[in-house]
Amino acid sequence: ASADAVPPDAGAAEGSADGGDGAVRAPLPALPLHTQGRWIVDQNGKRFKLASVNWAGAESADFAPAGLEHADVHVIAQLIRSLGFNSVRLPWSNELYETNPVVAPARLTANPTLMGKTALAVMDAVIDALAQEGLVVILDNHRSDANWCCDLLHGDGLWYTAKYPEASWIGDWRGIVKRYASQPAVVGADLRNELRTTFDASAPSTCTACGTGCPCIDPVWGQVDGGSSANDWYADAGRGGNAVLAENSTLLIMVEGLGYSLDLTGVYNLPLSLSVPNRLVYAPHDYSFSHGAYATYADMKTDLGNKWGYILTQGKPFTAPIWVGEFGTDHTASGVSGSSGEGFWFQNFQQYLKDADIDWAYWSLNGTESTGYGRKLGAPDGYGVL
Repeated sequence: ASADAVPPDAGAAEGSADGGDGAVRAPLPALPLHTQGRWIVDQNGKRFKLASVNWAGAESADFAPAGLEHADVHVIAQLIRSLGFNSVRLPWSNELYETNPVVAPARLTANPTLMGKTALAVMDAVIDALAQEGLVVILDNHRSDANWCCDLLHGDGLWYTAKYPEASWIGDWRGIVKRYASQPAVVGADLRNELRTTFDASAPSTCTACGTGCPCIDPVWGQVDGGSSANDWYADAGRGGNAVLAENSTLLIMVEGLGYSLDLTGVYNLPLSLSVPNRLVYAPHDYSFSHGAYATYADMKTDLGNKWGYILTQGKPFTAPIWVGEFGTDHTASGVSGSSGEGFWFQNFQQYLKDADIDWAYWSLNGTESTGYGRKLGAPDGYGVL
């Protein structure tokens, strides 16, 4: 991967950010955003590089972004902007949208005005607060059931489950996009988080691994990879993206890869095409535990370039922007600031992003853990910026 071309001139922020109370604290960029070759640009054709942070929690059984029990939502939004981020990836689940429960008061103790409100009303308030700070938002369909991601047993590796079929996934996307059609700060839709192997609906509850008697499904990218149309992410990402664009044709459509979004090699021979041009962004993820260790920076460049960095090459049928939707490190990990192991990966991955001038979203903002398997509500989150 390389920058391959000089980006359009980055411009000063324009427009306004009115979250509903008339308090505009920082302007939004000139919206809407769109793509131009390998770049994301604003309404004036000037580069707008997404420097994002993930704010998790609403996708979990808490049904609200984490931390609202610790600080006022406006204080958190101001802090995000002060740290230098210009955008937020905001996960949500299909269960949140379809059931829309009242958020537990214990999750909102620092925000008394949100007490008694439903999950979607709390999300409204969060997005409004971010907009007031001039921050744009990418909605991320993270899970079907409300829980922590990601494992094999939960059967959430595809964009549909027995409880939330594909029709629900598309219908929920239409609904949430329609909800925020009048909120200009919502600029993107990350269609589904980390496509991966999952147990199919007939898998016995005793299954702990794929194999005889424990059937699994692998998502594929088009029929060039084999498989059936039911697990063809290429086809359904197109259907889902077009459904989103039918509700709001100005949104960016973020499409993740296979294998926990590590693999976008299928795009080389079969690039996605959407009903509205200049809206497609590919969104790989990467962590040190996602693959074997790299011996050198050159090895990392070759591997990532083959998996998804090549998409940045200008003038190709597959050319599109890359937005790394997740990367991060546990600040308590051994060697995280060293020159080997976790530290080697973290320093060199950041260098890769810099060298190729790639848009990104750090995982995560959260100072404390949300509810979910393997998680302890309120415990310090080692991956969190806060």
